[in-house]
Amino acid sequence: MFERLTVKTRSRIEMIDITEKVKNFISSHNVKTGICCLSVPHTTAGITINENTDFNVQLDINSKLDNLIPPNDNYTHIEGNSDSHIKSTLVGSSISIIIDGGKPVLGTWQGIYFCEFDGPRNRKLNIKLIEG
Repeated sequence: MFERLTVKTRSRIEMIDITEKVKNFISSHNVKTGICCLSVPHTTAGITINENTDFNVQLDINSKLDNLIPPNDNYTHIEGNSDSHIKSTLVGSSISIIIDGGKPVLGTWQGIYFCEFDGPRNRKLNIKLIEG
């Protein structure tokens, strides 16, 4: 089962909790055990798993990324979004999650985040379920 979901971002840099979208996708396909592969087909966005109980964690991550990789730092890429390319490289563009009991296996405090580094945009998220 493969689908391409749309994620609408509202800011240049943000982390969007997509945990419920992923859970709903798994549930709608009635997959009880297997793997859920998530892939972002963009070079200025990424995906990660991190804490989802305190919004300040997301703010801290984005703030630290901006401090380490500032938006305007004499980059040679002429589009003006080199920082976004670097951030997406560090965060990564894909993750795989175990499915058990019809749900993604996540830690108590974990959520799945789509990471926007060059928004706002309408983005795509590839999702593939592998039963087994």
